[in-house]
Formats: sequence, structure tokens, C-alpha cells
Amino acid sequence: MLTEPEWQALALSAQVGLWATLVCLLPGIACGWLLARKSFFAKPAFEALLFMPMVLPPTVPGYLLLVTFGSQGVAGQWLKNHFNIEFAFNWKGAVLASAIIAFPLMVQAAKLSVQMIDRRLEQAASTLGASPLKVWLTVTLPLMLPGILIGLIMVFSRSLGEFGATITFVGNIAGETRTLPLAIYSATHQIDGDAIAMRLIFISLAFAFFALLLSNVLSRRTEKWLGVHRA
Repeated sequence: MLTEPEWQALALSAQVGLWATLVCLLPGIACGWLLARKSFFAKPAFEALLFMPMVLPPTVPGYLLLVTFGSQGVAGQWLKNHFNIEFAFNWKGAVLASAIIAFPLMVQAAKLSVQMIDRRLEQAASTLGASPLKVWLTVTLPLMLPGILIGLIMVFSRSLGEFGATITFVGNIAGETRTLPLAIYSATHQIDGDAIAMRLIFISLAFAFFALLLSNVLSRRTEKWLGVHRA
């Protein structure tokens, strides 16, 4: 049985993961479509910038968030003074950190889903008189949906496992910012915390396994739906 602090960490992780997924959804679709369909001068630099969180040490984005959105940061002070919104050292900051780290996964999934679309379907809809917006809403977006769903699963799963940027930006505050990985970290640094750590580790393993399994199943069904065959 899980203790109350452990349930609290799980609930907070789910809350952070869901909000981070929602934050990544629309910008991720837009950026993925842009990278798949448009050519522009700064595209390589733009794409590199979007995917930098995947290769940087997580503490780097966390520190930059702290400098920018902390109580002494320019953005942090402006948001506090004008909207009374604070990100540093609370769960909203954990959402922001998780969203930034997981955002490349949403972009990549959306980009690949656009690249798999047969553009002749869109051209046929245009020939029949549909406007570009209607083509996008009735043809492109529905064909993107399986890939988008995969991206959402990956973003949520990555948010559940986010550690470095979160602890750097919002700390490890019980009941406020202590998500599942931070709870594991705390358990390993307390006396007789091995049992707690192992329980939470098994939960993390289960989440990761089923997320990857679901993503793989959806990917195969998407390829079958679009007529792509693989061994």
C-alpha cells in the first residue's frame, strides 16, 4: 500500500503531466506541420532550437527557467506584477519545465505524421472546391490524429519522468513540487527509504512500459491505416 505522501506525489505527477501535455498540444502540432511542409531561410536553426531540450543537460533549461521566470527574472516579475502568476517553486513551474523538456517529442510526432500523409488526398479536396482551411481541418488534421495521439502519450510519459529541470527550477517541496521522480530521489536519501523508493520505481517502470507499448501499437495501426507495411 502506498502512503499518503506517495499518493500525493503520484497525483501531482499526473496533474503536471496532463497540463504539460495540454501546453504542448497546439504549439507542437503547429511546429511539426511547419517543419514538414514549409521551407524558409532559418529552418535548420529553428529546428535545432526546438530540439535542443532533448540533448541539453536537463539542469540547463531548469536554470534558464529560474533566471527568466524566477522572482528576480524579467518575465517572472512581469507575470507577478500584472497577473499575480508565479512559476518558481510551485506546481505551475513544474508544468512549464516538463512541457519544455517534452515539447520536442510532440513536434517530432506531429512532423512525422504530416510527412506520412499522401498529399494527393489534400489536392483532391482542393480540386473539389475546399478552401485551404477546410482541407486542413477535414483532411490533414484527421490523418494527423494517430500521430498526434502518439505524441501526447510520449509527452505525458516524459513529463512523469522529468527530474533535472524540475528540481532546478521549482525545487523539491513536498505536496507542491515533489513529483514521482523527486519522491524517488527523496526516498533514496532518507533512512529506511529503500522500500518507498522500490515501490515508486516499480510504478515508474509500469508507466513507462505501458506508455511505450501503447505508442508502438498505435504506430503500427497508423502505418497499417495509411498503407505502410513493415516486417
